[in-house]
Amino acid sequence: MHIEHIALWTTDLDRMRQFYETYFGATANTRYTNPKKQFQSYFLKFSSGARLEIMQRTDISTPMPKELLGYAHFAMAVGSVAAVDALTAKLDAAGYACISGPRTTGDGYYESVVLDPDGNRIEITV
Repeated sequence: MHIEHIALWTTDLDRMRQFYETYFGATANTRYTNPKKQFQSYFLKFSSGARLEIMQRTDISTPMPKELLGYAHFAMAVGSVAAVDALTAKLDAAGYACISGPRTTGDGYYESVVLDPDGNRIEITV
């Protein structure tokens, strides 16, 4: 098991991408756009292999709600679809809230999202 990526909300996706490319040597993938959800994102990869997802909702004007700025979630890769399902079920049985999934997302991830004891989002993915 390892941290797969950390995600941040932003109000200016390209400004944030350029910042991490310029000062931290990140390489961005092609922008992902989900028109139905008015959602856009980039995955930024660093030389170590670490990844940062930067995300923006285009249907919400400024000032952005607090939950759509800054930290969004971190993703734990567990190795397989079966492991995602098993860990999600284990956490659910222990009383932790599963707020999404398990499911395949529009950008091809198989994931669930659970809340830790303080309500922080943990994305469990393959």
